[in-house]
Amino acid sequence: MLSNATLGVQLVLVALALMSLLSWSLMIYKFFSLGRAHRASRQGLELFSDAKNLTAAVAALSALPGSPVYEVGRAGVAEYNRLKEKGNSDTVIFENVSRALSQGVSDALSALSGALSFLATCANTAPFIGLFGTVWGIMHSFHSIGEAGKASLATVAPGISEALIATAIGLFVAIPATIGYNSFLNRMGKIEVELTNFGRVFLNRVQSEVDGDGNGRKGV
Repeated sequence: MLSNATLGVQLVLVALALMSLLSWSLMIYKFFSLGRAHRASRQGLELFSDAKNLTAAVAALSALPGSPVYEVGRAGVAEYNRLKEKGNSDTVIFENVSRALSQGVSDALSALSGALSFLATCANTAPFIGLFGTVWGIMHSFHSIGEAGKASLATVAPGISEALIATAIGLFVAIPATIGYNSFLNRMGKIEVELTNFGRVFLNRVQSEVDGDGNGRKGV
């Protein structure tokens, strides 16, 4: 039935098959990558909270290279050291480090959310692509009726079958993509909470550090 379908319907089915393959590959990849990121963020927060001081806390993060919490911590440390070397006041240090951490969280989340827009595109467009195949199949059926000069089940059935297949495959692509996209957004929300909590703990460490050594030039 598919081999005898019109060229327009076949192209629609090929496009939907490619979208399905890419979306499933992306969902499998994101399932594992976001899982690792969530575990690393939680572990980094625990390591940072249990450390005795800021220097020890930063050293503990070296066990998690490449993790989002490591990237956020590195941004905060870089800004802290830069301001300490310039001899800035405690208030300036605290405010600038806070902004650096917020930017680090945004950058980490942006990196983790990469390619999720493709899932959203599949979820939103696949039904309409399938609908296009449906319309094309129905148009072919009417064309067949016009050529035959009469309407019969044998005349319209092939076109209607093509139309139903295109609609079904469009939904087959869209439904998993929608579920995957919403699931990953939920995971991203949990990671954001972990990174935000990490930023607060980092600021508490910075506050303790600057209160302990005044406006000294010691970095971490």
